[in-house]
Amino acid sequence: MLGPVILAASRSDRMRRLISAAPVTKQVVDRFIPGETVDDIVPIIEERTAQGLELTMDVVGEDITTPDEARAARDAYLALVDRLAELELGERVEMSVKLSMFGQALGDGGHELALANVRPVVEAAAAIGTTVTLDAEDHTTLDSMFAIHDELRKDFPQTGCVIQAYLFRTEADARRLAANGSRVRLVKGAYKEPAEVAYQQKHEIDKAYVRVLCTLMEGEGYPMIGSHDPRLISIAQELARRAGRKPDEYEFQMLYGIRGDEHLRLAAEGHRMRVYTAYGTDWYGYFMRRLAEKPANLRFFVRSMISKG
Repeated sequence: MLGPVILAASRSDRMRRLISAAPVTKQVVDRFIPGETVDDIVPIIEERTAQGLELTMDVVGEDITTPDEARAARDAYLALVDRLAELELGERVEMSVKLSMFGQALGDGGHELALANVRPVVEAAAAIGTTVTLDAEDHTTLDSMFAIHDELRKDFPQTGCVIQAYLFRTEADARRLAANGSRVRLVKGAYKEPAEVAYQQKHEIDKAYVRVLCTLMEGEGYPMIGSHDPRLISIAQELARRAGRKPDEYEFQMLYGIRGDEHLRLAAEGHRMRVYTAYGTDWYGYFMRRLAEKPANLRFFVRSMISKG
């Protein structure tokens, strides 16, 4: 039940100031967000890829209030593409974007602004042999996200998207995406959603996750299993086997800073294992959602606060 409370705190300016000012916060944040600039994360990229892992990079920040800020977010991703080009790692390092950063929520023209801003990032990514995945946000943004995804795939069919198992709509979304051959990351979901649109209990969400994953594995697309849950990872392996998928026809994705040994284990077994790695200065919202997603993350933070206090 702590998850909704933490998510509410993620929108509180008072809590932002309190947590940001705590001396231990930076140490704990560094577990999940290994740097603030492109230069900071290049060594992380080089280290992880040398270990046989792949990455998806996320420039954190969602509180966009002006078109200029949205264009600045676009430019931050274009700067990332420039550095990735120098590393010559191709699809081993892709990018994830939240359309809210590109202006999606800015009034009546937000959808068009987000599409205009994200397209050059997708174009630049394709030019260096990699791609972009559109992250899912709260349920009110999804029709816009899927429309932008469909539009981008006309020219860049490798563009991916994210679906969230806890939403009632997701099984239908999965059937459509699986039929048209999309790259799809499946996650449980990390936003506070009302009971009218989303499952609220963990066992319901887990069952929905498996149902949706079955659809993706049996479809024509490329499933990306976004989970740290050992049971769901085992189920995913069995579903892939039943569907006759080769190891390069799906992948696992986990967050930087969580279950690092499991990242290496899966890669050593021959699975594609991609580490979702965020960086940037606007880390607060991302960090709070990581705490909300998993009680162990919150316990880690509280223990650190106490031990350093």
